[in-house]
Amino acid sequence: MNTILHIGLGSFHRAHQAVYLHELRELGERDWSIVGGNIRDDMAETMAALAAQKGEYTLETVTPAGQRRYERIRSIREVIPYDPAHARLIDVGADAATRIVSFTVTEAGYYLDSKNRLDLSHADLRADLQGDRFVTIYGAITAILRERLKRGGAPVTLLNCDNLRSNGTRFRAGLLDFLERRGEVALRDWVEANTSCPCDMVDRITPRPSVDVAERVRAATGWNDGAAVMGESFIQWVVEDRFIAGRPAWERVGVEMVESVHAHEEAKIRVLNATHSCIAWAGTLKGLTYIHEGMAVPAIRQMAFDYVTNDVIPCLDRPGHPSPIDLPKYRDVVLERFGNPHVRDTNQRVAMDGFSKIPGFIVPTLRECLERGAPMDSTALLPALFFVYLGRWHRGELAYAYQDGVMSPDAAHAFFTAADPLAAFCRDPLLWGPLAGHAALEAAIRAGERRVQQFLEG
Repeated sequence: MNTILHIGLGSFHRAHQAVYLHELRELGERDWSIVGGNIRDDMAETMAALAAQKGEYTLETVTPAGQRRYERIRSIREVIPYDPAHARLIDVGADAATRIVSFTVTEAGYYLDSKNRLDLSHADLRADLQGDRFVTIYGAITAILRERLKRGGAPVTLLNCDNLRSNGTRFRAGLLDFLERRGEVALRDWVEANTSCPCDMVDRITPRPSVDVAERVRAATGWNDGAAVMGESFIQWVVEDRFIAGRPAWERVGVEMVESVHAHEEAKIRVLNATHSCIAWAGTLKGLTYIHEGMAVPAIRQMAFDYVTNDVIPCLDRPGHPSPIDLPKYRDVVLERFGNPHVRDTNQRVAMDGFSKIPGFIVPTLRECLERGAPMDSTALLPALFFVYLGRWHRGELAYAYQDGVMSPDAAHAFFTAADPLAAFCRDPLLWGPLAGHAALEAAIRAGERRVQQFLEG
Protein backbone atom coordinates (compact mmCIF):
# COMPACT_ATOMS: atom_id res chain seq x y z
CA MET A 1 0.00 0.00 0.00
CA ASN A 2 1.38 3.40 -1.04
CA THR A 3 0.87 6.14 1.52
CA ILE A 4 0.20 9.86 1.31
CA LEU A 5 1.03 11.47 4.65
CA HIS A 6 -1.05 14.61 4.94
CA ILE A 7 -0.30 17.28 7.53
CA GLY A 8 -3.34 19.42 8.31
CA LEU A 9 -6.56 17.39 8.48
CA GLY A 10 -8.76 20.47 8.45
CA SER A 11 -11.96 21.01 6.53
CA PHE A 12 -10.33 21.94 3.24
CA HIS A 13 -8.22 18.81 2.91
CA ARG A 14 -11.19 16.62 3.78
CA ALA A 15 -13.38 18.41 1.22
CA HIS A 16 -10.73 18.42 -1.52
CA GLN A 17 -7.63 16.19 -1.80
CA ALA A 18 -9.10 13.37 0.30
CA VAL A 19 -12.21 13.41 -1.90
CA TYR A 20 -10.24 12.97 -5.12
CA LEU A 21 -8.42 9.97 -3.69
CA HIS A 22 -11.69 8.53 -2.38
CA GLU A 23 -13.21 8.78 -5.85
CA LEU A 24 -10.19 7.06 -7.35
CA ARG A 25 -10.45 4.25 -4.82
CA GLU A 26 -14.15 3.90 -5.64
CA LEU A 27 -13.08 3.18 -9.24
CA GLY A 28 -11.10 0.20 -7.94
CA GLU A 29 -7.63 1.80 -7.71
CA ARG A 30 -6.87 1.08 -4.07
CA ASP A 31 -3.07 1.19 -4.13
CA TRP A 32 -3.00 4.54 -2.32
CA SER A 33 -4.46 5.78 0.96
CA ILE A 34 -3.97 8.71 3.34
CA VAL A 35 -2.51 8.82 6.82
CA GLY A 36 -3.13 12.21 8.38
CA GLY A 37 -2.21 14.25 11.41
CA ASN A 38 -1.64 17.78 12.66
CA ILE A 39 1.39 19.58 14.03
CA ARG A 40 -0.71 21.81 16.30
CA ASP A 41 -3.29 20.78 18.88
CA ASP A 42 -6.00 23.09 17.55
CA MET A 43 -8.80 20.75 16.42
CA ALA A 44 -8.77 18.06 19.08
CA GLU A 45 -12.51 17.37 19.01
CA THR A 46 -12.62 16.80 15.25
CA MET A 47 -9.48 14.66 15.32
CA ALA A 48 -10.92 12.51 18.10
CA ALA A 49 -14.13 12.04 16.10
CA LEU A 50 -12.17 11.15 12.95
CA ALA A 51 -10.10 8.60 14.87
CA ALA A 52 -13.23 7.07 16.42
CA GLN A 53 -14.76 6.80 12.93
CA LYS A 54 -11.54 5.14 11.63
CA GLY A 55 -10.87 8.05 9.29
CA GLU A 56 -14.32 8.01 7.69
CA TYR A 57 -16.54 11.09 7.53
CA THR A 58 -19.42 12.56 5.56
CA LEU A 59 -19.04 15.26 2.92
CA GLU A 60 -22.05 17.45 2.21
CA THR A 61 -21.93 19.47 -1.00
CA VAL A 62 -24.45 22.06 -2.12
CA THR A 63 -25.12 23.73 -5.47
CA PRO A 64 -26.12 27.39 -5.91
CA ALA A 65 -29.67 26.06 -6.46
CA GLY A 66 -29.62 24.37 -3.06
CA GLN A 67 -29.26 20.75 -4.17
CA ARG A 68 -27.43 18.82 -1.46
CA ARG A 69 -25.48 15.59 -1.83
CA TYR A 70 -24.00 13.37 0.87
CA GLU A 71 -21.06 11.01 0.47
CA ARG A 72 -19.09 8.92 2.93
CA ILE A 73 -15.36 9.57 2.32
CA ARG A 74 -13.10 6.58 3.03
CA SER A 75 -9.63 7.52 1.77
CA ILE A 76 -8.04 8.17 5.19
CA ARG A 77 -6.86 4.86 6.66
CA GLU A 78 -5.25 6.25 9.82
CA VAL A 79 -5.68 9.38 11.92
CA ILE A 80 -2.60 10.22 14.00
CA PRO A 81 -3.51 11.68 17.41
CA TYR A 82 -1.72 14.88 18.33
CA ASP A 83 1.53 14.25 20.17
CA PRO A 84 3.99 17.07 21.03
CA ALA A 85 6.88 14.77 20.07
CA HIS A 86 5.17 13.83 16.77
CA ALA A 87 6.63 10.32 16.94
CA ARG A 88 4.02 8.60 14.78
CA LEU A 89 3.94 11.46 12.25
CA ILE A 90 7.71 11.14 11.81
CA ASP A 91 7.52 7.35 11.67
CA VAL A 92 4.94 7.36 8.86
CA GLY A 93 6.72 10.11 6.94
CA ALA A 94 10.03 8.24 7.12
CA ASP A 95 8.56 4.96 5.85
CA ALA A 96 9.60 4.15 2.28
CA ALA A 97 5.95 3.28 1.50
CA THR A 98 5.11 6.96 2.02
CA ARG A 99 5.73 8.38 -1.42
CA ILE A 100 4.02 11.76 -0.98
CA VAL A 101 3.98 14.09 2.02
CA SER A 102 1.31 16.73 1.46
CA PHE A 103 0.27 19.61 3.70
CA THR A 104 -2.34 22.33 4.19
CA VAL A 105 -1.26 24.91 6.77
CA THR A 106 -2.76 28.17 5.31
CA GLU A 107 -0.88 30.89 3.46
CA ALA A 108 0.36 32.43 6.70
CA GLY A 109 2.16 29.22 7.69
CA TYR A 110 5.16 29.66 5.38
CA TYR A 111 6.83 32.77 6.88
CA LEU A 112 8.44 33.88 3.61
CA ASP A 113 9.59 37.35 2.65
CA SER A 114 9.41 38.84 -0.86
CA LYS A 115 12.68 37.05 -1.78
CA ASN A 116 11.42 33.63 -0.59
CA ARG A 117 13.72 33.74 2.41
CA LEU A 118 12.44 32.91 5.86
CA ASP A 119 11.15 35.86 7.87
CA LEU A 120 12.75 35.35 11.28
CA SER A 121 10.51 37.89 13.01
CA HIS A 122 8.15 34.99 13.85
CA ALA A 123 8.73 33.35 17.23
CA ASP A 124 7.48 29.91 16.12
CA LEU A 125 9.96 29.85 13.26
CA ARG A 126 12.86 30.92 15.48
CA ALA A 127 11.94 28.22 18.00
CA ASP A 128 11.91 25.54 15.29
CA LEU A 129 15.30 26.70 14.02
CA GLN A 130 16.82 26.45 17.49
CA GLY A 131 15.19 23.31 18.91
CA ASP A 132 14.14 19.73 18.20
CA ARG A 133 10.38 20.13 18.79
CA PHE A 134 8.46 21.80 16.01
CA VAL A 135 5.31 23.80 15.35
CA THR A 136 5.97 24.96 11.76
CA ILE A 137 5.78 23.01 8.52
CA TYR A 138 9.53 23.42 8.02
CA GLY A 139 10.29 21.87 11.39
CA ALA A 140 7.88 19.03 10.70
CA ILE A 141 9.24 18.21 7.25
CA THR A 142 12.83 18.48 8.49
CA ALA A 143 12.18 15.97 11.28
CA ILE A 144 10.47 13.60 8.85
CA LEU A 145 13.18 13.82 6.20
CA ARG A 146 15.99 13.50 8.72
CA GLU A 147 14.54 10.18 9.89
CA ARG A 148 13.81 9.16 6.30
CA LEU A 149 17.44 9.66 5.39
CA LYS A 150 18.51 7.50 8.36
CA ARG A 151 16.29 4.69 7.06
CA GLY A 152 17.81 4.61 3.59
CA GLY A 153 16.61 7.83 2.01
CA ALA A 154 13.86 6.76 -0.39
CA PRO A 155 12.82 9.70 -2.62
CA VAL A 156 9.60 11.51 -1.73
CA THR A 157 7.37 14.22 -3.18
CA LEU A 158 6.52 17.20 -0.96
CA LEU A 159 3.15 18.55 -2.10
CA ASN A 160 1.98 21.97 -0.92
CA CYS A 161 -1.83 22.28 -1.04
CA ASP A 162 -2.23 25.92 0.06
CA ASN A 163 -3.28 29.08 -1.77
CA LEU A 164 0.27 30.33 -2.18
CA ARG A 165 1.54 31.55 -5.54
CA SER A 166 4.22 29.14 -6.86
CA ASN A 167 3.49 27.14 -3.73
CA GLY A 168 5.80 24.20 -4.39
CA THR A 169 8.71 26.36 -5.49
CA ARG A 170 8.34 28.77 -2.59
CA PHE A 171 7.99 26.03 0.01
CA ARG A 172 11.11 24.33 -1.35
CA ALA A 173 13.06 27.60 -1.10
CA GLY A 174 11.87 28.05 2.48
CA LEU A 175 12.77 24.47 3.41
CA LEU A 176 16.27 24.70 1.95
CA ASP A 177 16.79 28.02 3.73
CA PHE A 178 15.59 26.41 6.98
CA LEU A 179 18.02 23.50 6.62
CA GLU A 180 20.88 25.82 5.78
CA ARG A 181 20.20 27.99 8.84
CA ARG A 182 20.18 24.86 11.02
CA GLY A 183 23.49 23.76 9.57
CA GLU A 184 22.02 20.48 8.26
CA VAL A 185 24.17 20.45 5.13
CA ALA A 186 23.98 16.71 4.40
CA LEU A 187 20.19 16.69 4.72
CA ARG A 188 19.93 19.78 2.54
CA ASP A 189 21.98 18.11 -0.19
CA TRP A 190 19.82 14.97 0.06
CA VAL A 191 16.63 17.05 -0.20
CA GLU A 192 17.84 18.73 -3.37
CA ALA A 193 18.55 15.36 -5.01
CA ASN A 194 15.73 13.19 -3.66
CA THR A 195 12.59 15.32 -3.36
CA SER A 196 10.29 17.09 -5.76
CA CYS A 197 7.90 19.93 -4.91
CA PRO A 198 5.23 20.35 -7.62
CA CYS A 199 3.20 23.53 -7.71
CA ASP A 200 -0.56 23.12 -7.71
CA MET A 201 -3.79 25.11 -7.63
CA VAL A 202 -6.58 24.01 -5.29
CA ASP A 203 -10.14 25.28 -5.29
CA ARG A 204 -13.30 24.52 -3.37
CA ILE A 205 -15.09 26.91 -1.02
CA THR A 206 -15.17 25.09 2.30
CA PRO A 207 -16.65 26.94 5.28
CA ARG A 208 -15.92 25.95 8.85
CA PRO A 209 -18.56 23.29 9.63
CA SER A 210 -21.40 24.45 11.87
CA VAL A 211 -23.62 22.25 14.03
CA ASP A 212 -26.19 22.52 11.21
CA VAL A 213 -23.98 20.36 8.99
CA ALA A 214 -23.98 17.43 11.43
CA GLU A 215 -27.72 17.80 11.91
CA ARG A 216 -28.40 17.72 8.16
CA VAL A 217 -26.08 14.72 7.75
CA ARG A 218 -27.94 12.86 10.49
CA ALA A 219 -31.34 13.71 9.00
CA ALA A 220 -30.33 12.75 5.45
CA THR A 221 -28.21 9.65 6.11
CA GLY A 222 -28.79 8.49 9.67
CA TRP A 223 -25.06 8.85 10.40
CA ASN A 224 -24.14 10.52 13.67
CA ASP A 225 -20.96 12.05 12.26
CA GLY A 226 -18.65 13.99 14.55
CA ALA A 227 -16.36 15.06 11.68
CA ALA A 228 -18.81 15.96 8.91
CA VAL A 229 -17.63 18.65 6.50
CA MET A 230 -19.41 20.68 3.84
CA GLY A 231 -18.39 22.51 0.72
CA GLU A 232 -19.76 23.92 -2.50
CA SER A 233 -20.39 21.53 -5.38
CA PHE A 234 -17.62 23.12 -7.48
CA ILE A 235 -14.18 21.52 -7.15
CA GLN A 236 -10.90 21.93 -9.06
CA TRP A 237 -7.32 20.75 -8.68
CA VAL A 238 -4.53 21.53 -11.16
CA VAL A 239 -1.15 19.89 -10.42
CA GLU A 240 2.24 19.96 -12.07
CA ASP A 241 3.13 16.38 -12.97
CA ARG A 242 6.49 16.23 -11.17
CA PHE A 243 6.30 13.36 -8.69
CA ILE A 244 9.67 11.79 -7.91
CA ALA A 245 8.27 8.63 -6.29
CA GLY A 246 5.04 7.96 -8.17
CA ARG A 247 1.49 9.22 -7.65
CA PRO A 248 -2.15 8.13 -7.85
CA ALA A 249 -3.84 8.25 -11.26
CA TRP A 250 -5.69 11.41 -10.26
CA GLU A 251 -6.42 12.33 -13.86
CA ARG A 252 -9.04 9.53 -13.85
CA VAL A 253 -11.15 11.56 -11.41
CA GLY A 254 -10.82 15.02 -12.94
CA VAL A 255 -7.52 16.35 -11.59
CA GLU A 256 -5.74 18.36 -14.29
CA MET A 257 -2.14 17.13 -14.47
CA VAL A 258 -0.14 19.81 -16.30
CA GLU A 259 3.39 20.86 -17.16
CA SER A 260 2.92 24.31 -15.61
CA VAL A 261 0.22 25.50 -13.24
CA HIS A 262 1.10 29.19 -13.59
CA ALA A 263 -1.83 30.44 -15.68
CA HIS A 264 -4.44 28.61 -13.59
CA GLU A 265 -2.76 29.74 -10.39
CA GLU A 266 -2.66 33.40 -11.35
CA ALA A 267 -6.30 33.37 -12.43
CA LYS A 268 -7.44 31.65 -9.27
CA ILE A 269 -5.42 33.75 -6.82
CA ARG A 270 -6.27 37.08 -8.41
CA VAL A 271 -9.83 36.45 -9.54
CA LEU A 272 -11.13 34.20 -6.77
CA ASN A 273 -8.96 34.66 -3.67
CA ALA A 274 -8.51 38.42 -3.86
CA THR A 275 -12.18 38.98 -4.73
CA HIS A 276 -13.23 36.72 -1.85
CA SER A 277 -11.27 38.93 0.57
CA CYS A 278 -12.74 42.08 -0.97
CA ILE A 279 -16.27 40.83 -0.35
CA ALA A 280 -15.44 39.71 3.20
CA TRP A 281 -13.89 43.05 4.20
CA ALA A 282 -16.67 45.08 2.58
CA GLY A 283 -19.41 42.85 3.97
CA THR A 284 -17.98 43.06 7.48
CA LEU A 285 -17.88 46.86 7.25
CA LYS A 286 -21.57 46.80 6.31
CA GLY A 287 -22.40 44.63 9.32
CA LEU A 288 -22.99 41.43 7.33
CA THR A 289 -22.11 37.92 8.48
CA TYR A 290 -21.91 35.82 5.32
CA ILE A 291 -20.21 36.13 1.93
CA HIS A 292 -23.45 35.58 0.02
CA GLU A 293 -25.03 38.52 1.87
CA GLY A 294 -22.31 40.80 0.53
CA MET A 295 -22.91 39.53 -3.00
CA ALA A 296 -26.54 40.66 -2.65
CA VAL A 297 -25.38 44.27 -2.08
CA PRO A 298 -25.05 45.86 -5.55
CA ALA A 299 -22.17 48.14 -4.54
CA ILE A 300 -20.10 45.22 -3.16
CA ARG A 301 -20.77 43.05 -6.20
CA GLN A 302 -19.74 45.97 -8.41
CA MET A 303 -16.47 46.41 -6.48
CA ALA A 304 -15.62 42.76 -7.13
CA PHE A 305 -16.68 42.89 -10.78
CA ASP A 306 -14.76 46.10 -11.50
CA TYR A 307 -11.60 44.85 -9.80
CA VAL A 308 -11.44 41.77 -12.04
CA THR A 309 -12.69 43.44 -15.22
CA ASN A 310 -10.76 46.71 -15.12
CA ASP A 311 -7.42 45.53 -13.71
CA VAL A 312 -6.96 41.76 -13.42
CA ILE A 313 -8.08 40.68 -16.89
CA PRO A 314 -5.86 43.26 -18.67
CA CYS A 315 -2.91 42.05 -16.57
CA LEU A 316 -3.46 38.35 -17.28
CA ASP A 317 -4.60 38.57 -20.92
CA ARG A 318 -2.12 40.87 -22.66
CA PRO A 319 -1.29 41.36 -26.34
CA GLY A 320 1.27 38.74 -27.25
CA HIS A 321 0.62 36.86 -23.99
CA PRO A 322 -2.98 35.64 -24.16
CA SER A 323 -4.42 33.72 -21.24
CA PRO A 324 -5.40 30.09 -21.91
CA ILE A 325 -8.39 30.69 -19.62
CA ASP A 326 -11.65 32.44 -20.59
CA LEU A 327 -11.25 35.05 -17.86
CA PRO A 328 -14.63 36.84 -18.21
CA LYS A 329 -16.37 33.46 -17.99
CA TYR A 330 -14.24 32.46 -15.00
CA ARG A 331 -15.07 35.78 -13.30
CA ASP A 332 -18.79 35.17 -13.74
CA VAL A 333 -18.55 31.60 -12.41
CA VAL A 334 -16.63 32.83 -9.35
CA LEU A 335 -19.17 35.53 -8.57
CA GLU A 336 -21.99 33.01 -8.93
CA ARG A 337 -20.23 30.70 -6.48
CA PHE A 338 -19.81 33.52 -3.96
CA GLY A 339 -23.53 34.22 -4.19
CA ASN A 340 -24.46 30.66 -3.17
CA PRO A 341 -26.71 31.27 -0.12
CA HIS A 342 -26.52 27.62 0.96
CA VAL A 343 -22.77 27.52 1.60
CA ARG A 344 -23.06 30.16 4.35
CA ASP A 345 -19.37 30.96 4.29
CA THR A 346 -18.58 33.57 6.92
CA ASN A 347 -16.84 36.89 6.41
CA GLN A 348 -14.80 36.10 9.52
CA ARG A 349 -13.22 33.01 7.93
CA VAL A 350 -12.38 34.73 4.65
CA ALA A 351 -11.24 38.06 6.15
CA MET A 352 -8.45 36.55 8.25
CA ASP A 353 -4.72 36.78 7.46
CA GLY A 354 -4.86 40.03 5.50
CA PHE A 355 -1.14 40.58 6.00
CA SER A 356 -0.35 37.53 3.90
CA LYS A 357 -3.23 37.96 1.44
CA ILE A 358 -2.43 41.52 0.35
CA PRO A 359 1.17 40.69 -0.73
CA GLY A 360 0.14 37.38 -2.32
CA PHE A 361 -3.25 38.15 -3.83
CA ILE A 362 -3.33 41.91 -4.53
CA VAL A 363 0.14 43.46 -4.81
CA PRO A 364 1.04 41.69 -8.11
CA THR A 365 -1.87 43.38 -9.90
CA LEU A 366 -0.98 46.77 -8.42
CA ARG A 367 2.65 46.32 -9.45
CA GLU A 368 1.75 45.34 -13.01
CA CYS A 369 -0.66 48.26 -13.37
CA LEU A 370 2.14 50.61 -12.27
CA GLU A 371 4.57 49.02 -14.72
CA ARG A 372 2.10 49.45 -17.59
CA GLY A 373 1.16 52.96 -16.57
CA ALA A 374 -2.44 51.78 -16.32
CA PRO A 375 -5.07 52.97 -13.82
CA MET A 376 -5.25 50.84 -10.68
CA ASP A 377 -8.19 52.44 -8.89
CA SER A 378 -10.30 49.26 -8.87
CA THR A 379 -7.52 47.21 -7.27
CA ALA A 380 -6.47 49.92 -4.81
CA LEU A 381 -9.97 49.80 -3.38
CA LEU A 382 -9.23 46.34 -1.92
CA PRO A 383 -6.37 47.35 0.41
CA ALA A 384 -8.37 50.49 1.23
CA LEU A 385 -11.19 48.23 2.43
CA PHE A 386 -8.71 46.28 4.52
CA PHE A 387 -7.27 49.48 6.00
CA VAL A 388 -10.72 50.67 7.11
CA TYR A 389 -11.52 47.17 8.35
CA LEU A 390 -8.25 47.12 10.32
CA GLY A 391 -9.11 50.50 11.81
CA ARG A 392 -12.32 49.06 13.20
CA TRP A 393 -10.37 46.14 14.62
CA HIS A 394 -7.94 48.62 16.24
CA ARG A 395 -10.85 50.43 17.89
CA GLY A 396 -12.48 47.19 19.06
CA GLU A 397 -15.46 47.69 16.75
CA LEU A 398 -15.42 44.38 14.83
CA ALA A 399 -18.23 41.95 15.59
CA TYR A 400 -15.74 39.05 15.71
CA ALA A 401 -12.10 38.29 16.51
CA TYR A 402 -9.68 39.04 13.68
CA GLN A 403 -6.83 36.54 13.35
CA ASP A 404 -3.59 37.08 11.46
CA GLY A 405 -0.74 34.60 11.37
CA VAL A 406 1.78 37.10 10.01
CA MET A 407 1.33 40.55 11.57
CA SER A 408 1.56 40.91 15.33
CA PRO A 409 -1.27 42.88 16.99
CA ASP A 410 1.21 45.46 18.31
CA ALA A 411 2.59 46.16 14.84
CA ALA A 412 -0.90 46.46 13.36
CA HIS A 413 -2.08 48.79 16.14
CA ALA A 414 1.00 50.94 15.51
CA PHE A 415 -0.41 52.14 12.17
CA PHE A 416 -3.18 53.95 13.99
CA THR A 417 -0.92 55.70 16.49
CA ALA A 418 1.06 57.30 13.64
CA ALA A 419 0.46 60.92 12.67
CA ASP A 420 -0.89 59.71 9.32
CA PRO A 421 -2.17 56.12 9.74
CA LEU A 422 -2.82 55.53 6.05
CA ALA A 423 0.67 56.71 5.10
CA ALA A 424 2.14 54.34 7.71
CA PHE A 425 0.02 51.52 6.28
CA CYS A 426 1.21 52.27 2.72
CA ARG A 427 4.85 52.27 3.79
CA ASP A 428 4.84 48.92 5.52
CA PRO A 429 7.38 46.61 3.81
CA LEU A 430 5.61 43.45 5.00
CA LEU A 431 2.52 44.41 3.02
CA TRP A 432 4.03 46.06 -0.03
CA GLY A 433 7.61 44.85 -0.48
CA PRO A 434 9.41 47.08 -3.02
CA LEU A 435 6.22 49.13 -3.49
CA ALA A 436 6.30 50.34 0.12
CA GLY A 437 6.15 54.14 0.15
CA HIS A 438 5.41 54.42 -3.59
CA ALA A 439 3.70 57.79 -4.07
CA ALA A 440 1.28 56.61 -6.75
CA LEU A 441 0.30 53.59 -4.68
CA GLU A 442 -0.40 55.74 -1.62
CA ALA A 443 -2.42 58.20 -3.70
CA ALA A 444 -4.53 55.39 -5.17
CA ILE A 445 -5.19 53.79 -1.78
CA ARG A 446 -5.99 57.19 -0.26
CA ALA A 447 -8.55 57.76 -3.02
CA GLY A 448 -9.85 54.24 -2.41
CA GLU A 449 -10.24 54.98 1.31
CA ARG A 450 -12.44 57.98 0.44
CA ARG A 451 -14.58 55.74 -1.77
CA VAL A 452 -14.92 53.21 1.09
CA GLN A 453 -16.15 55.97 3.41
CA GLN A 454 -18.70 57.05 0.78
CA PHE A 455 -19.80 53.42 0.44
CA LEU A 456 -20.31 53.17 4.21
CA GLU A 457 -22.26 56.41 4.31
CA GLY A 458 -24.48 55.41 1.38
